Amino acid sequence: MRRIREKYLLILLFPAFISGKSTAQSNDAQLWTSLTVEKKLSQTISVNFSEELRLCNNISEIDQFFSDAGIDYKISKPWHISANYRFTNKMQINNTFSKRHRYYFDLSYRNKINNLSFNIRTRFQSQYADVSSSETGKIPEYYSRNKLTLKLDLNKKYTPYISAEMFFQLNNPEGNNIDNMRYTAGIEYEFNKKSSLDIFYMIQQEYNVTNPETDFVIGVGYGFKL
Repeated sequence: MRRIREKYLLILLFPAFISGKSTAQSNDAQLWTSLTVEKKLSQTISVNFSEELRLCNNISEIDQFFSDAGIDYKISKPWHISANYRFTNKMQINNTFSKRHRYYFDLSYRNKINNLSFNIRTRFQSQYADVSSSETGKIPEYYSRNKLTLKLDLNKKYTPYISAEMFFQLNNPEGNNIDNMRYTAGIEYEFNKKSSLDIFYMIQQEYNVTNPETDFVIGVGYGFKL
């Protein structure tokens, strides 16, 4: 397991060795808001549903909004698997919405050393865009996403954390590459055992694409357990 942790720590440094296809870049300020409801069905199974709205163009326009539903199964105390479906409406240049269907599966390992907890997550996702209105709508876009999260347990209502996530496209006709990285710092606040608030700041960077974009994201999420 030590080797696995060292492997995922490389995510924090890897972009320093990535060179993009173009030097032209653009920046944007965004706001991501979400509401998540979770229900525990048994000691090992839980379900969740969330709604999220993302604003772009310096927080002045809708970028996308989506609904996400999933089920999580605890294999053992540290190991979890989950399956999810997401339906997304993403705004296009012509002010119409692109309809997208995403299916994704996660394998997570969670553990704690003293007051530092870590979560290593591997995700495989498949997404279809404009199935009925596009010639390529029935061709899925596959991604592998690896994420490392570190949390500091202060035995208080608030928990600070940092994370890094790497996106690797699996079926790019021009060649598979890492094309996106996310770096996040945030804090979770627990009102009580059923409700919590997550506030974070994230830098999202594109790589190996034409005209890569860097997004500076403020995020606010509210979670509730039934």
